[in-house]
Amino acid sequence: MDDHNQKLFRALIEIGKELAAITDIDQLLSHILDVSRSVFRFENAIIRLLADDAKTLITVASFGYSKAAAEKPIYLGDGIMGKAAKYGKPYLIHNLNQSDDYIPGIESACSELAVPLIARDRVIGVFNVESQQQEAFTASDCDSLSILASQAAIAIDNANLYQNLCQVSQEKDNLNYLNKQIFSSISLGLYTVNSQMIITSWNENMALMSHIPSEKAIGKNLLELFPTLEKEGVAERLNRVLSRGKAENLRLLHRGHAGENRLQKRCLAPLKENGQTTGAVVVVEDITDFEQLLAQTIQSEKLAEVGRMSAGIAHEINNPLSVISFANQILMNYDNYNQDQIELLERIDNEVDRLKGLTTELLSYSSGNQEEERKPCDLNTILTEVLTLMRYELNKKHITTSENLNELPILNIDKNKFKQIFINLILNAIQAMDANGQISVSSKVNQDKTVIISLCDNGSGIPDDLKTRIFEPFFTSRKEGNGTGLGLYLCRKIVTDYEGELNVHDATTGGACFEIKLPADPCNG
Repeated sequence: MDDHNQKLFRALIEIGKELAAITDIDQLLSHILDVSRSVFRFENAIIRLLADDAKTLITVASFGYSKAAAEKPIYLGDGIMGKAAKYGKPYLIHNLNQSDDYIPGIESACSELAVPLIARDRVIGVFNVESQQQEAFTASDCDSLSILASQAAIAIDNANLYQNLCQVSQEKDNLNYLNKQIFSSISLGLYTVNSQMIITSWNENMALMSHIPSEKAIGKNLLELFPTLEKEGVAERLNRVLSRGKAENLRLLHRGHAGENRLQKRCLAPLKENGQTTGAVVVVEDITDFEQLLAQTIQSEKLAEVGRMSAGIAHEINNPLSVISFANQILMNYDNYNQDQIELLERIDNEVDRLKGLTTELLSYSSGNQEEERKPCDLNTILTEVLTLMRYELNKKHITTSENLNELPILNIDKNKFKQIFINLILNAIQAMDANGQISVSSKVNQDKTVIISLCDNGSGIPDDLKTRIFEPFFTSRKEGNGTGLGLYLCRKIVTDYEGELNVHDATTGGACFEIKLPADPCNG
């Protein structure tokens, strides 16, 4: 091997090492062209790669060629380059004037050398040079360029593979990020289990619903973590999804870790890989608040209709009552009655008054737009006034009161309406207690600026099954003829109009405790 060939051979070895280390395709192509200039002394060079359609050669790098010549696609089998690509072998043309299938490249070209770029036993493109001189390239040039082309082809193929791998990896990272974003941002509880019921993922909302963070849930057996799922039917449905590979839906009352009952909808769908069910995804939607709102809406519609009917009945009753009352007053003016007759007339008078009281409450219940007079008031002052007003009723049964009234913000309210509430609640407490009972009255402001008024007694209390019913209109637990069952309903209605709440719970003293919650700045109406 002569000195020139040895230098060229060593140069090709070094070029091969350099090309193998370059993964950026643009940098790689630029380096191949630099080698063409510096080592082979070519005045031009063009690299064309096979397009995705595997029918055309597209220029990816060149120097010495016009833009028009470089941009023109060459079909497989056409021209010198097309043949080199189609048949996978080099073509050395000494005189292009004698070649009928030459596709113009550089200006006044006389000779051309095209070698295929072959990687992993497949042609991926062509490396081509031309000259304005006849017989400008030798068989030795063809061998050397073929070696360079072989190295370049492998490097180009590797760079493309690396670029594709990076793209796939980036797409996978983007998809994983998107999945994580969806998984964490979705407003529903969502988790996945494998075929052995082991929890494999647990989103933020699931952690909030269950009061169990993801680090304590993932890796645990679902049924061991939530044994109630067996009784609730979730386990059976989940096993069916895992065995059949078909989605299922169910609605259930779920008892959570904190002991609260929540109404939920669950969607169970199979997770599949290569057509085989490998796990399941469970979507949990808490519909407790929605169902309560729906029930309240339906109840409000019912109450509105009852209110309209009650107003009509009250008006119809009031007319004959007025006649009966007037006639009874005339009869009572006579003095020739015996004692039994006088008692009968007095009883008529009392019953008429009772019926008038009932119709008055019915009209109050049915009227949703009563005029009210809202003024800045201190609830503590109203409470004190009511306790003074009720002192006679309290003393009759020897009932004592204890007061723990803390400073409250001034509220814009109708004083008489809140007097009505407090009087009603205290009367209820008096009637619920035997002699020598005790009523505790307290007021405070919570950290959330909510005003709390509590009236508690040490009576017999209210059974759990009646705690919600006592606020329904016309419901009463008293003996027949004692009360209309509208008092507590009207109290709650007034409080609700001020964007507040009236609820009842068991008192620490064993009786009932009614609690009023009001915003510190209730609506001004």
